[in-house]
Amino acid sequence: MIKQLSIFAENRKGTLQKITGILDEHGINMIALITNDSAEFGIIRMLVDKPEEAEGIMGTAGFLTRLDSVIAVEIGDSCGSLNKLLVYVDDCNINVDYLYMSFNRELGTPIAVLKTPDSAEVESMVVARGYKVL
Repeated sequence: MIKQLSIFAENRKGTLQKITGILDEHGINMIALITNDSAEFGIIRMLVDKPEEAEGIMGTAGFLTRLDSVIAVEIGDSCGSLNKLLVYVDDCNINVDYLYMSFNRELGTPIAVLKTPDSAEVESMVVARGYKVL
């Protein structure tokens, strides 16, 4: 499992750039990023190379943050690869709270980032099925 940083931020012009600027100033590299918004606030979820450090820095900057365990699973770069993973997870009766995609920068292969109620259990199950997790 890997740690995902979630940042709760006002949905206002310049907020996302402020967050990326703070990370840049501290030499923290983003690996994956997804934003979800509502009328007033949004959740910015990201994988970074130094999650604990990033959480502290963003907290000091006044942002509400949280670290969660997620599973990053390499999947094939072909039609149906994500579906095959999700069919397996569904067959195991596991709920996926949310999912987003990234890429292995070295290999160029897709990575599915999953948040589930029991990340450790899901990780062991997908590894047993032959998937590579980060």
